[in-house]
Amino acid sequence: MAFEALFKPIQIGKHTIRNRVVSTAHAEVHATDGGMTTDRYVKYYEEKAKGGCGLCICGGSSVVSIDSPQGWWSSVNLSTDRIIPHFQNLADAVHKHGGKIMIQITHMGRRSRWDGFNWSTLVSPSGIREPVHRSTCKTIEEEEIWRIIGDFAQAARRAKEGGLDGVELSAVHQHLIDQFWSPRVNKRTDQWGGTFENRMRFGMEVLKAVREEVGDDFVVGLRITGDEFHPDGLDHEEMKRIAAYHDATGKIDYFGVVGSGCDTHNTLANVIPNMSYPPEPFLHLASGIKEVVSVPVIHAQNIKDPNQAQRILEGGYVDMVGMTRAQIADPHLIAKIQMGKVDQIKQCVGANYCIDRQYQGLDVLCIQNAATSREYMGLPHNIEKSEGPKRKVVVVGGGPGGMEAARVAAERGHDVTLFEALDQIGGQITIASKAPQRDQIAGITRWYQLELNRLEVDQRLGTKADEATIADLRPDIVVLATGGHPFLSQVPEWGYDEDKGKSLVVSTWDILNGDVEPGKNVLIFDTICEFSGVSAADYLADKGARVEIVTDDIKPGAAVGGTTFPTYYRSLYEKEVIMTSDLALHKVYREGDSLVAVLENEYTGAQEERVVDQVVVENGVRPNESLYYALKERSSNKGQVDIEALYAIEPQPCLSEIGDSFVLFRLGDCTAPRNTHAAIYDALRLCKDF
Repeated sequence: MAFEALFKPIQIGKHTIRNRVVSTAHAEVHATDGGMTTDRYVKYYEEKAKGGCGLCICGGSSVVSIDSPQGWWSSVNLSTDRIIPHFQNLADAVHKHGGKIMIQITHMGRRSRWDGFNWSTLVSPSGIREPVHRSTCKTIEEEEIWRIIGDFAQAARRAKEGGLDGVELSAVHQHLIDQFWSPRVNKRTDQWGGTFENRMRFGMEVLKAVREEVGDDFVVGLRITGDEFHPDGLDHEEMKRIAAYHDATGKIDYFGVVGSGCDTHNTLANVIPNMSYPPEPFLHLASGIKEVVSVPVIHAQNIKDPNQAQRILEGGYVDMVGMTRAQIADPHLIAKIQMGKVDQIKQCVGANYCIDRQYQGLDVLCIQNAATSREYMGLPHNIEKSEGPKRKVVVVGGGPGGMEAARVAAERGHDVTLFEALDQIGGQITIASKAPQRDQIAGITRWYQLELNRLEVDQRLGTKADEATIADLRPDIVVLATGGHPFLSQVPEWGYDEDKGKSLVVSTWDILNGDVEPGKNVLIFDTICEFSGVSAADYLADKGARVEIVTDDIKPGAAVGGTTFPTYYRSLYEKEVIMTSDLALHKVYREGDSLVAVLENEYTGAQEERVVDQVVVENGVRPNESLYYALKERSSNKGQVDIEALYAIEPQPCLSEIGDSFVLFRLGDCTAPRNTHAAIYDALRLCKDF
């Protein structure tokens, strides 16, 4: 049997897990009404169980006490019996598909914000502030320690009464348990600090209280780091000692192990490795823990591919593999392996759109799968064939929106022609993939290419569609996804070289595409502060240019997510890129063989100049909409989307009135510049009813 190691059942405590694949605990930002698991929450996990996941551990950082803030990620609230019936719905939904469901429980201690929820007074062993959250905290008192220990036990009781299969104690991301463990944070001299045994005491009392409350037939796991990566923190040898110490109690059913602490911005990026990291970069740490414990070990960090997972399990490095982001990208991953459809798996590319949204307090979504987290709205992962007549669908533009529109329309059973002016599909994904840390994002395009080939979409590459070309095909439906172009004309003072007949500034697209030779001394002005600016800076510096990246925002890359901007900063600092904030590009003019960039302070209006040989501007894009306006009057719906139907995930009314003319839609950047996910989402919710 292919992938035999992946599908071998395993015993955890008194429970048999049907395979070795886990969706590990993460904050979904789907809980509402004071931290209750909603219908959206339930269907999100039901889809994973339906797709074959063996064990789902939900609710990353779910709180046990009312003074541990639920935070902006809307974690599950286990401090009240109100949660019990919600858990029963969740457990029933997962169990009916053969999966197991647990929840991670914790007290965050200092690792949160106090200005929300109950406006709590944060606590930590010694009152030391955490760098990432910047929140002050008090030194926890003994009475509070014992109260919180009791809260852990009651939270576990609620999970058991709700029908869940177990709880995972979080001691992995500098939460309260491992705050007590670490001499970096715990400076106490009483029975809760100092010696190894004293630093372990809080966690051991939590474990003892939980096990006494739930008994032996309920799974209790412990998630830990294999190394905090702090000089004054817990290293790998100390973590092996801690794991062995807890394993010896006989009260732990499994260990979940990840690499790195995350109480600084730099270490946070390690915990959820983005596409700049190699596969499973911290597997050795989990394997080291496995050497000293007697129960199963789970590891989840950058395990995306079934062949990779099979190799890890066959090698005996760990007992179970967490493929969490992999199942956000494709919750049917396991089922597709079982059916021999490995090539149809939508593989995670490590864009970290999901987790970076969570760190902004937004719901977890996937950059390339718009159905994930929207199961409750009726957005399908598997597109069903249309029961209506077969239509001729023309899609113009092979970027994210166009690729998804063509795929979905073809899955519906329609005759689909896709036009792309370039000789390859991908659009801006292709541009993004040329940056040093972004090559894996091309995996999005590779999947679409395989799917469009499988679905026999007529792909006319290197062909620019016009009115006549489209009319010749006599389409019923035309979808325009023609994208946009760099918006360099917004500020006339950025300059135009009359002698050379071109702008004095170039775009990040020009640089990343190789259309313009990199300069030696380059100024990048990035007012958007997303990926393009820092990617261009990284690319130019990699080519040997001296680079300064300037923004009028608070910092370069300000809109790049919390698990991603640190990897850019590591690279840019290493390459000696100068990063400057609070300055706008006011004017560019030529002086001899050089360019002079006039920068203006956002707050004072003071101006300063840079003499460079190249100015690169990232100012977003403007829609390519000429074809839309050429076709609009000839279309039966005048190109209009019924937004009430679109937002309600309902069919477009005009689809039922297709006659002699065609209906026309546009989506993605040729409507208004947004991002990859937005284009794919619009394409899915528009085309699923064709």
